Amino acid sequence: MELDRADLTLLDALQRDGRATIQALSEAIHLSARATLNRVRKLEAEGLIEGYRALISRRALGEQICVFAEIALKDQRQSSVQRFEKRMATAPEVVSCHVVSGRYDYLVRIACPHLAHYHALINGWLDDATLGVEKIVTNIELQTIKEFSGFPLPGTSPRRR
Repeated sequence: MELDRADLTLLDALQRDGRATIQALSEAIHLSARATLNRVRKLEAEGLIEGYRALISRRALGEQICVFAEIALKDQRQSSVQRFEKRMATAPEVVSCHVVSGRYDYLVRIACPHLAHYHALINGWLDDATLGVEKIVTNIELQTIKEFSGFPLPGTSPRRR
């Protein structure tokens, strides 16, 4: 799908505020509310907009630790990779999981209520021979400087939070 300036502005506005009204969005892209709604529906149908979410304050949830775990698998067989990735996709503590290049196969961001919970979680992964985890290197997050707030879009202004 070819994106024009109005589409990019619309996507940027929705990344900033997924609850923006069609009227507010139409004012941002200088089109009628009907034309704006049609564009939003088209962007959703084309898969450019995958969904809408609420950003929850981590502080409001109470004490939690976030960990970046570098994980190496014992082998790269498709069955091993699929089992591991399925476990990561279904583990509620896993905030994100990325295949990476370098010394490790995955970079996994994990949120746990406390360190003992994280320790039990990774020990379970290491002890489960069907997952094929060879090594986990833990990096505890001390402070978040910038959290993900959307992708940069060509021709839009830089994000300010």
